[in-house]
Amino acid sequence: MNGPAVVVMGVAGSGKTTVGRALAARLGWPFKDGDELHPPANIAKMKRGEPLDDADRAPYLANVAAWIDELAGKPGVVTCSALKRAYRAVLTDGRPQVRIVYLDGSKALIAERVAHRKGHFMPPSLNDSQFADLEPPGPDEHPIVVPARLSAEAQVSEIIRALG
Repeated sequence: MNGPAVVVMGVAGSGKTTVGRALAARLGWPFKDGDELHPPANIAKMKRGEPLDDADRAPYLANVAAWIDELAGKPGVVTCSALKRAYRAVLTDGRPQVRIVYLDGSKALIAERVAHRKGHFMPPSLNDSQFADLEPPGPDEHPIVVPARLSAEAQVSEIIRALG
């Protein structure tokens, strides 16, 4: 079955993994948590409270793009912060099946979530760098924009409706 490769994007704490996993489960599609695609050096850097730069993100984005390519036209869901337009271009270039889903959340909402998150390598101190790097997708990227404040179930329903 041909289908979209859905990239669930947003800042850390926006709910990418929760929503992506629920979306994939509801549709019966494969799911990949983009956090698993980071090189070990990236994870170590973030654990130290150091934000990633473009050079750090290049191999990560290549890994996410490779996972999309492995789908070979079949549908699937992957999470990736994809904060900048240039990062999304890496994922969409030559891949017309890619659909961007942007989980749009306020700084206050995200700060609250990250403060209560347990066991994640990304510390709350990196929130400001996430928002500083964030370039919300423009209309020309045809994103599905979903408010992060909604329940995961409501977000999944909105995404499925938008996917048609």
